[in-house]
Amino acid sequence: MLRPPLRLPQPFRRAASTAGPGRRLLLSTPIFYANGPPHIGHVYSALLADALHRHRGLRGAGPSRLSTGTDEHGLKIQQAAAAAGTSPPELCARISALFHQAFTQAAVSFTDFIRTSEPRHCQAVCHFWNALQERGALYKGTYEGWYCTAEEGFLPESQLTERVDAQGCTHKVSVESGHEVHWTKEENYMFKLSAFQDLLQKWLRDNPRAICPEPFYQRVLCWLGEDLPDLSISRERSRLQWGIPVPSDSTQTIYVWVDALVNYLSVLGYPETHGEWWPAAHHVVGKDILKFHAVYWPALLMAAGLSLPERIFVHSHWTVRGQKMSKSLGNVIDPFACNERYTVDGFRYFLLRQGVPERDCDYYDEKVVKVVNSELADALGGLLNRSTAPGINPSNTYPCFSETCFPKVVDYRETEALGRAAAEDYEFVVSVASLPLRVASYFEDFQIYKALECIALCVRQTNGFFQRHRPWKLDRKDPSEKLWLDTIIHVTLECLRVYGTLLQPVIPHTADRLLSRLAVEPEERLISNLTFLPRYNGKPCPFEGRQLGPDTGILFHRLEKSSQHQIENKRL
Repeated sequence: MLRPPLRLPQPFRRAASTAGPGRRLLLSTPIFYANGPPHIGHVYSALLADALHRHRGLRGAGPSRLSTGTDEHGLKIQQAAAAAGTSPPELCARISALFHQAFTQAAVSFTDFIRTSEPRHCQAVCHFWNALQERGALYKGTYEGWYCTAEEGFLPESQLTERVDAQGCTHKVSVESGHEVHWTKEENYMFKLSAFQDLLQKWLRDNPRAICPEPFYQRVLCWLGEDLPDLSISRERSRLQWGIPVPSDSTQTIYVWVDALVNYLSVLGYPETHGEWWPAAHHVVGKDILKFHAVYWPALLMAAGLSLPERIFVHSHWTVRGQKMSKSLGNVIDPFACNERYTVDGFRYFLLRQGVPERDCDYYDEKVVKVVNSELADALGGLLNRSTAPGINPSNTYPCFSETCFPKVVDYRETEALGRAAAEDYEFVVSVASLPLRVASYFEDFQIYKALECIALCVRQTNGFFQRHRPWKLDRKDPSEKLWLDTIIHVTLECLRVYGTLLQPVIPHTADRLLSRLAVEPEERLISNLTFLPRYNGKPCPFEGRQLGPDTGILFHRLEKSSQHQIENKRL
């Protein structure tokens, strides 16, 4: 069949910097497939986006939105509903409500929750399809190949292997997922993906930060160096009824991935009001859907005459005791049970502290307990408790800093001690002073775990400082001893204020309790206004002499060890 001429877009401009003050930004999670309840991998995606969203707000970087939701069309859902003895709309309504509940309980600060079954989304998809058609990006042709229902896509022979089942029968399966594939032949609408290969390569060469972290950027470049066949983007309606019909062709249903990807536009009011936000968008996605977001989605946008999203942040998966999560193994982890077991902040901290985007990370109960107890309950909570204890700080105030005890020096490595502070005290103060910029840099590069690693190290250094000088041994009645005692407490509380401020995107409830205990007002909690130890630099400290907030008890209670090895998802 003859293909209509394709109008290619103009060359693309480099994406604008994300650092400019006052600019708008859409942060998005993937929309999650509504064929089963949420597990910790889904929550991890949402928490990564949430932490970026919260951090941006605390920096005062400008208006931002965080979108998430559920992907509710496709053959997989049609089959899951039939197996459950219900209708696709009823199944999707139930599963979507679970995702909404899971993200709400996990304190994900989403501003938009989109369901692809909503009229606003269906209208946006139809308009997007028409734009593709009008610009000559589509043609109708016969397509045949190995189709994977579980992954809602055709797979090339190079991505398949053979597997023998328990009955001795041989099946073709996906190399990456292990899902079975079936040979399918049908007449579909085709998207001329091959026409965009050069443009996609140019886009990535001109925007080396478009896909982060670097290994995933390189993976996409490798894909674009291979053959890029045209893409089937519809299914016969007789095979797939649960989906959006192709406009002006009731025999075809729009391919679920085209439908799903348009959600990033429909949440912004496409086609009427999306221009107020788009293309200032950062997508957070799992590595398993990287090709859809870094190859198909940009090509579709080019074909529709739209600009490309600024950045795509990619993360890896969670295993359970070294094994991939699966229903058959019974090791799918229930996020609701995790929040109950570890608290919301405890589980948020674990996932963001231990999750490394470049590689798969492993979950097991003992690991969560160890990390959370060590870094939140003992190190952070213990430091707050010790520095505000009545025996150490009987006036319950933010005490004064003494420049005599802790004088400013140009180079602590080459200066003999002038006051009571030692060289290692200066080293630790320098480390804490640089912390906000280091944390911001790691957030910008999608390395949230490294930001938390830096904070945890500084917390340990502060505990070392406190322990080294033993303020409980100092005599408050001795004027010189009191000056040094108050200075030790002042420095410690300043450190805690910095940590509480920087931890707000990750453990919002615990950070709020910490900052409230230090009497830090809501308007004083912005990262953009964060200063550390101004008295050391000869500037006034607004907290000095201030009465501390009420004692709310232990900041974070230690988790008990459990004999239970995992928290299985009972909602399957």
